[in-house]
Amino acid sequence: MSAKVNKVAKVDASAPAPASPPLTERQEARRRRILHASAQLASRGGFDAVQMREVAESSQVALGTLYRYFPSKIHLLVATMQDQLEHMHGTLRKKPPQGETAAERVAETLMRAFRALQREPHLADAMVRALTFADRSVSPEVDQVSRQTTAIILDAMGLENPTTEQLSAVRVIEHTWHSALITWLSGRASIAQVKIDIETVCRLIDLTAPDTQK
Repeated sequence: MSAKVNKVAKVDASAPAPASPPLTERQEARRRRILHASAQLASRGGFDAVQMREVAESSQVALGTLYRYFPSKIHLLVATMQDQLEHMHGTLRKKPPQGETAAERVAETLMRAFRALQREPHLADAMVRALTFADRSVSPEVDQVSRQTTAIILDAMGLENPTTEQLSAVRVIEHTWHSALITWLSGRASIAQVKIDIETVCRLIDLTAPDTQK
């Protein structure tokens, strides 16, 4: 089963946008400190606790330097979400889901990811609020979150060549997962309700699979 899951469509979710020059080792280390500080502050106090001046102090960078990396708090928190998802993806890969079907594997994976966010509710709320508030200026960072979520789902599907219909299903699943996060964080849905919604929408994968994959 695990061998099957490891054969996946390749989605480089962490690759920088083509227009962005690659960071030097020193710049990457600085960026990592900034993202770590952002996550720590959000974990302690949520969205309002992430103040750019405090992030700069905690990460030991000048405030002007911080703004060159992330023009606003929204840019920073959306990038923090992408970073958290990337780490989560690495953890999930170490223990692949064991479901018999692609739908079962994706549902298991997304619920594991959901429970990881559940353990840090203030951080989850801060990141989701930033994603909700993001305007067009934050499109590159939002795209990275979407690409990382897609990569997690495709990895769980364990398919080398998902069909166009399956990729459409993945987009619907991604939207449902983000919506489930919002409704849970706002207290309008229980974990049990979220699980039912995720399992239901994941059935789209099997429904859209060609006969050779069923």
